[in-house]
Amino acid sequence: MQEHFRFFTPVQVRYAETDAQGHVFFGNYFTYFDLALTEYLKAIGYSYETMLGDGVDFYYVEAGCQYKGRAFFDEILHVHTRIGTIGNTSFTFEFSIFEEKSDRLITTGRIVAVAINRATNKPIRVPRGLRDAVQDFDEKTV
Repeated sequence: MQEHFRFFTPVQVRYAETDAQGHVFFGNYFTYFDLALTEYLKAIGYSYETMLGDGVDFYYVEAGCQYKGRAFFDEILHVHTRIGTIGNTSFTFEFSIFEEKSDRLITTGRIVAVAINRATNKPIRVPRGLRDAVQDFDEKTV
């Protein structure tokens, strides 16, 4: 069974997110990831707005998803999120999505982001504020 991360965001599957086969259209999982990583940043105390205020933004440079099961209309999904690795200019969000009632693993995934200077759009070192927030949040799990 996949690991449940400390943080998760609940998402209720809307009918418009399903396809002709009756389950969530595969591309919508990336939308769930994006929603969850924004909420994760708030939860660790370094929100996207804080990052922008520091003159930093980030671009997604890679995304992947491994489909392990299916989710259906009106189910509640728990989108577990964490930053797994932080490099010099990049950081990787990791995800596991479970259906709330059955705890079925639906999908796992990741998004690699590169920190950029908002004024120049050039890569920069991942901000200390993000590094510290991730470390502080992770230490609380022990």
